[in-house]
Amino acid sequence: MKTVNIYEAKTNLSKLLEKVQNGETVIIAKAGKPIADLTLHKPPENKIKFGVATGKIHYKDDDLVGIDPEIMEMFYGKDWEKT
Repeated sequence: MKTVNIYEAKTNLSKLLEKVQNGETVIIAKAGKPIADLTLHKPPENKIKFGVATGKIHYKDDDLVGIDPEIMEMFYGKDWEKT
């Protein structure tokens, strides 16, 4: 791991990002004290799997009467009749 001060990080950001792309972690320090780690971005895991209950949950249209309009829009889309 390489440690650099803030000025060096600003001056050499593209070089430091290349190091990060190659798997290194760069520590950015202020007055010799580490304040941030520059690491490779990892996309978050998708914990919600949409559509897993498709066809498993059954409801009558009457069950949703009087429900908040935003929830109605989630079920029926933006073109539902707001009565």
